[in-house]
Amino acid sequence: MKPMPISTKSLVVRFFAGVDGASINALLGVVDQKLKEGVNKFTVLISSPGGTVFHGLSAYNFLKGIPAEVVTVNFGSVDSIGVVLYCAGAQRLSVPHARFLLHGVSTGFQQNERLEEPQLHERLKGLQIDMQNIARVIAANTGKSESEVKTAMLERTTLNPEEAKAWGLVDEIKSELFESGAEIISIQSAT
Repeated sequence: MKPMPISTKSLVVRFFAGVDGASINALLGVVDQKLKEGVNKFTVLISSPGGTVFHGLSAYNFLKGIPAEVVTVNFGSVDSIGVVLYCAGAQRLSVPHARFLLHGVSTGFQQNERLEEPQLHERLKGLQIDMQNIARVIAANTGKSESEVKTAMLERTTLNPEEAKAWGLVDEIKSELFESGAEIISIQSAT
């Protein structure tokens, strides 16, 4: 007796937002709910200016670890930590007229904030770990070395889809985003 083929139940999520607590909570909430409903393929359309490292790495780790196929598509611009979110796709696609931006991490200081040496060391160590984690994710998904990725980040590298494909970031460039009749859920910035 032949085993029954497993049917694919899919969902398209249009992520048109910065990578922050609200947008990532919305994304993970949708994925959680749809996993319970039997969805086993997620196509995540991404156009994002980036955002916080914490939320981007958390979303990447979550999407990489779920028992479902994840396809990511750059449909505009995937910048900064958005590139890490994009790397969550087992298959990574891009439209022909898109871009990717890799850059280093930064920290902000509040006006008149005073930090003692141990606090400065702690902040610097956090930045170094964030940079290393981002470089590891991108390297693991492109075939580049961590040092190549770090160099690209420090040089603020912008890639068009053809360059991103040559770099190993994009698997295929195509205009079609998803199949007709797909269920689509939109996550966007509240502005």
